[in-house]
Amino acid sequence: MARRAEQGVDAPDRLSTPNQADPAGELTGSTAVVTGGSTGIGLACAEELVRAGAAVVLCARGAAQLEAAAAALARDGARRVRVVTADVSIPEDVGRVFDAADEWGGATAVVHAAGVLGPIGPMIGVDPTEWFNTIQVNLFGTHLVAREAACRMIQRGQHGAMVLFSGGGGGYAFPNYSAYACSKVAVVRMAETLAEELAPHGIRVNCLAPGFVATRMHEATLRAGDAAGRDYLVRTKAELEKGGTPASLAARATRFLLSARAAGITGRFVSAPWDDWEHWPEHLAELDGSELFTLRRVVPRDRGKDWQ
Repeated sequence: MARRAEQGVDAPDRLSTPNQADPAGELTGSTAVVTGGSTGIGLACAEELVRAGAAVVLCARGAAQLEAAAAALARDGARRVRVVTADVSIPEDVGRVFDAADEWGGATAVVHAAGVLGPIGPMIGVDPTEWFNTIQVNLFGTHLVAREAACRMIQRGQHGAMVLFSGGGGGYAFPNYSAYACSKVAVVRMAETLAEELAPHGIRVNCLAPGFVATRMHEATLRAGDAAGRDYLVRTKAELEKGGTPASLAARATRFLLSARAAGITGRFVSAPWDDWEHWPEHLAELDGSELFTLRRVVPRDRGKDWQ
């Protein structure tokens, strides 16, 4: 399902309709850290969390864009927003972000949307250093953010929730984007693993695939031309012309996963456009201990075959 959404197939019409059932102020009293929060999906998540009553600490590498994002949130009525210029792949920077959240009682909600696309082209042709740098930001950066959040929540004895973002390649092969794909599928498995490790502490961790959101990342695909793969280049152009999946959908899914409405939902790989996540609380007994919405190897018997 995530593959169809992220490769540009139209999502169901219901997905463009805001959820009118969201209880107002459901995150009042919580403090959320949002990485990659100056633009795109991260900023959309910050806007949604502010509407839900959360205090928000935004971080990104660009100071000017962060200040612009904070100003926009203030114009929309946000009263408790802080910004921290930080690189999520640098431990000291991550520490400073959570120090800022500690001034408001500590982060109880984490949205990790920071990431880079990395080199585009066949794996044997891209620069190995650029390839590794993508892993450094997308995977090691996720590790640093999730680890710092978990350590501080545990030290304070606080329950909490994290949403780690996946992307193209998280659930399927993504040729010509091997660094990005490898980093994002690893984030899914990280979320599954952390969910089990942190469950005794009352900390939930889920991974969210936002769908094909029209962000500045896709400009790199357009610049790459045929190195991106002809089919994907055509698909990207078509999806951008249509406007893509709205970032607000991923933001609403994030809000849900961080809220009490998602109590009991952890260790899941969620597709914002394709999964009926709002109704998952009705199926907690079926989700608990199951392999639903997780990364797993497919063997012949899973498809009704009688060999092996």
